[in-house]
Amino acid sequence: MQNQETDSSKTARPKLLVLGATGDTGKLIVSQAAARGYDVAVLVRSAEKGRALDGVEYFVGDARDEQVLRQALKGRDAVISALGTPVSPFREVTLLSSATRALVSAMKAEQVSRLVCITGIGAGDSAGHGGFLFDKLILPLLLRKVYTDKNRQEAIVRESGLDWVLVRPTVLNNQPGRGTHRTLTDLSNFHGGTISRVDVAKFVLDQVSTSNWVHRSPLITW
Repeated sequence: MQNQETDSSKTARPKLLVLGATGDTGKLIVSQAAARGYDVAVLVRSAEKGRALDGVEYFVGDARDEQVLRQALKGRDAVISALGTPVSPFREVTLLSSATRALVSAMKAEQVSRLVCITGIGAGDSAGHGGFLFDKLILPLLLRKVYTDKNRQEAIVRESGLDWVLVRPTVLNNQPGRGTHRTLTDLSNFHGGTISRVDVAKFVLDQVSTSNWVHRSPLITW
């Protein structure tokens, strides 16, 4: 009987699948989730990358492959997508939308309902609120095709029927976390901003166990 109670306590831990786990923000999500005692699985492109992440179960494959995603999703409670893509001024970008489309289908098949997806300021109705440098130079010259795909990604999430949260950080930095941030949906008087990846990771993980922002697209900033 004692062993059964111990097993039950283990299975009560939130079981997460993290996509984009080897990126700068993804690594922090994984480490903070492990520190909280979560059961963490990741999908990576190579076993070498999986072994570099401590304390996780890893699956090797392409995030656009629905069958691989279904295998990684089995028994999971929630998914965090921290997928990113390199700057692409000239070449069309489709990774984010194609991976998210496959993910939504796989989540429905495996009956996993909670999806927390990081996009960014400049996506959807946050366009035009990144400040002069971001809005007039960085986004149109370097990130236009990336953000076209982020917009497709957000539309897929919104139409998914899942319990989704779209998290839009302002410009990311690698400074130590402050432990505080502002969470905004009314951007009428907001232009520009920055936030640490550490604080973004904390906010994203908090969305696994709360419904405060379900079906909403909060922008987070310092």
